[in-house]
Amino acid sequence: MVSTKRSSAQRLRDSLEDDIINGRRKPGERLDPEELGRAFNVSRTPVREAFQHLVASGLVTVSPKKGTFVASVGLDRLIEMFEVMAELEGMCARLAARRITETELDALQVAHRRCEAAALAGDTDEYYYENERFHECIYAASHNTFLALEARQLKQRLKPYRRLQLQVRQRMRGSLAEHQTIVDAITRGDAAQAEQALCEHVLIQGERFSDFAASVHRLQAQVGSTG
Repeated sequence: MVSTKRSSAQRLRDSLEDDIINGRRKPGERLDPEELGRAFNVSRTPVREAFQHLVASGLVTVSPKKGTFVASVGLDRLIEMFEVMAELEGMCARLAARRITETELDALQVAHRRCEAAALAGDTDEYYYENERFHECIYAASHNTFLALEARQLKQRLKPYRRLQLQVRQRMRGSLAEHQTIVDAITRGDAAQAEQALCEHVLIQGERFSDFAASVHRLQAQVGSTG
């Protein structure tokens, strides 16, 4: 499959996200824009754009006249955000099942097939981006611009952690199977099932909660042992 082309800012942001959520950059660490520009051979603009995305996702904070620093987000706060995200996306799916057009349904099915191709290739990074397109198709098909805006804003903050989930063994395969259930429900026009399926897809519960918590605690332990 053809890989998604990414801008310099996206590549830099992805690298910093990986470093932060995997503990290679510690909470409180200052990010030097000039050093990053040299390391990635990019100008100030991509660095500034990457920082803006990281601020929006809550991974870094900006202190006036001091610089940009890696933030610390607690597990309890993350779980609360995922709970709200699940409700917002579930509502999007419910409305999409009632309002989706044939053109939008075609786009959703294409997005699902692209996710499938990434999963079969074992490419978690590619799946991450194709998964974004899949969810975006559902937002658009809800035909509720206010709801879609709220969902996008919270999704932006949770992007790195949704990406972290994909690193859990077998999660990508499970995610793809859940996508199929969501697509089937929307195609049938089953609003209740579509809402439930997407809500459960996003919500971190049961074994998925344990896996996610273990990943976060592992990173916190790494930070503590090197602090």
